[in-house]
Amino acid sequence: MSEKICVLGVAGGSASGKTTIINRLQDYFGEDIAVISHDAYYKAHPEMTFEERTHLNYDHPDSFESDRMAEDVRKLIKGYAIDMPVYDYVNHNRSEATIKVEPKTVIVMEGILILENKELRDLMDIKIFVDTDADERLMRRIQRDMIERGRSIESIITQYSETVKPMHEEFVEPSKKHADIIIPRGGENEAGLDMLITYMNKKLHVEDN
Repeated sequence: MSEKICVLGVAGGSASGKTTIINRLQDYFGEDIAVISHDAYYKAHPEMTFEERTHLNYDHPDSFESDRMAEDVRKLIKGYAIDMPVYDYVNHNRSEATIKVEPKTVIVMEGILILENKELRDLMDIKIFVDTDADERLMRRIQRDMIERGRSIESIITQYSETVKPMHEEFVEPSKKHADIIIPRGGENEAGLDMLITYMNKKLHVEDN
């Protein structure tokens, strides 16, 4: 048996349960997995004030430096380490820090819009869409953004109604058609997770002829 690299894309709406699924994959694959988040590749806007940055549409495909993410994933596939950017959610801007990511057997690309982007899609061996009810996603987003990102509930609701929901309907939901596997209910779907891990193992282990 010989091992190959498996590139997995995990997409779905904001707070759909992508992280829960990735955490389960990390528990299973351990040190053999590297996670690359699309959010880390939000474009930097040092020329803008904090107030101006709070009004940007962070759920539109143009908000991301997707070409840099694609290039970084290609480097990992070839066996080279990368310096992944870090996004500061509190200040709505890219941090000066980076995270060194080493090449691994399993490379997970994660983000709400990764299936919308053809260049990113073409790098994936398996494309996953996490499908979770909109009300559930909103409740999770409120809890996450208040606790982890220091946002007020007013700002969360405003952002959701003005950009998150309409961008989900325009870009995220239609990208589901590109998925190989759709996992309803996210991390709560034990059967879906088991099937995904089984399929990934088949992709990773190729018999020598």
